[in-house]
Amino acid sequence: MPKKTPDRKTYNRGSVRPGPPPSPAETRAAGLRLLSRRDHSSQELARKLSRRGHPEASVQAVLARFREAGWLDDAKFAQSVVRRRAPTRGPQAIASELHALGIDRAVADEALGAFPPDRQLAMAIQMVERMYARSAGAQADLKARIGARLARRGFPTAIVRAACRAVLDDPND
Repeated sequence: MPKKTPDRKTYNRGSVRPGPPPSPAETRAAGLRLLSRRDHSSQELARKLSRRGHPEASVQAVLARFREAGWLDDAKFAQSVVRRRAPTRGPQAIASELHALGIDRAVADEALGAFPPDRQLAMAIQMVERMYARSAGAQADLKARIGARLARRGFPTAIVRAACRAVLDDPND
């Protein structure tokens, strides 16, 4: 006789076998498991729970309960993303990431306010110094290549130019 499989089973990609929908308690437990691993935005957590087959009403109720308890806060989440990404990414890349994670534009702008232009310049200069130290010899297009790498990491053009000038321009010229 074949082995009996459970009514519902979740796989790695979030696909769900048919079966009875999860109870609100199961939705809450799944949400807590996700939050215990790392912080999530409200939209990100809702998307993950929905993909796992949890009913929309249960998901919204759980999200509201988590917000009331202080376990789910988009503003704190956005601030942590900015703190974590600021050493290696510019404000444009961070804003794009926050948007992809479902953070409202106003909340993202407020979180990015903690990453002022002078700090952006300092981070960009550190990155230029690291990139310059890794480059072999003096190449004619070094400033353009490093500048392009900073731009791809989301730094504004003015910050890119200032950082490249601060590190790569010869002060004796």
